[in-house]
Amino acid sequence: MREQIPAMRESLDEWTARMMSWHFSEETGSPFWLARRSRLPFDPIRDVTDYASLRLFGLFDKTDLRGVSARDLVPRGFAGRPFRVVETGGTSGPPYRVVDVTRAVYDVKMYRVMLEARGLLGGDILAMTPSGPHAYGHFVKLLGDSWGAAVFSVDFDPRWVKHLLRASNDGDGADAYVEHLVAQTADLLRDERVSLLFTTAKLLLSLAPALDKPLAEYGVRAVCTGGTSCSPEEARYLREEYLDGVQWIDTYGNTLVGHALQGDAPSPEEPHSYHLPPPFAVMHVVRPDDVWREAATGERGRIRAVTLLEDLFLPNLLERDSAVSAPPHPWFPWPGVARVGPYEAEDADQITEGVY
Repeated sequence: MREQIPAMRESLDEWTARMMSWHFSEETGSPFWLARRSRLPFDPIRDVTDYASLRLFGLFDKTDLRGVSARDLVPRGFAGRPFRVVETGGTSGPPYRVVDVTRAVYDVKMYRVMLEARGLLGGDILAMTPSGPHAYGHFVKLLGDSWGAAVFSVDFDPRWVKHLLRASNDGDGADAYVEHLVAQTADLLRDERVSLLFTTAKLLLSLAPALDKPLAEYGVRAVCTGGTSCSPEEARYLREEYLDGVQWIDTYGNTLVGHALQGDAPSPEEPHSYHLPPPFAVMHVVRPDDVWREAATGERGRIRAVTLLEDLFLPNLLERDSAVSAPPHPWFPWPGVARVGPYEAEDADQITEGVY
């Protein structure tokens, strides 16, 4: 991966210093961060000389992104470059907006490397994923473009599902919408011979039992999921009953942090892990009672993440998820997370996970 993406060869300390110069200089920084520079009790360019120094920023309050003009998030160094406005799924409330200038290009390159290593590069794609302002659908289309795939898309508004769940005690409205998504996807699987199916774990649980035959018989070689998670029991059920002959590749992450790639478990009894590629972003599993103290390998804690993209800088974002700290993987030589689930505490955000 580092051979094909030169930026990944930079050390995390060097990249951090470069991102401080990028985001906080008048020539290249975004109006959002330049307006905040004068209110900081330190100079990011002078004082943040390595990754550890990012602690000077404290925790980032993501609600600061609400109400900000998207253009104020575009770095001046990208003036004149096309960009896309992407939004979160609204799991913890009104969505946040950020911009994508180069991020999706990096994501596509990393995912291609992973697919190629698994023998899955090529073929047509079916995207049972959010579209519109959501990054997931945009990423899948760009990935397919990278090898000339036909990308078939299912209309999918995850916010409508969450609205239905919040408005109904029995979830009947959300069930009807999921049935609508499943019907569209089943039609496409019957009509087209796709190699890769992109969706979420929650939708896969509804789709697989509703099909006339196993996914492999439709020509699907791999299911690629992101967004919502499923329990170990649900994952075992899917593998044993519906995914024979189909690889299942999962990612963990979100629009603000990025997507951590799956490292296969060393044995069937152990969980697979997720690894967010530095220097673009870093995940830490931290103790809930001290967010600056990292949990030991194998210990559960809350996830704290740093996004260090040219498009977006978010220092020390305390996530809504908890996880077990995982060691480096043979494919991804940096620490990761495993057994991800919602963080449950009085101070945690109220979330509606829905199907994305």
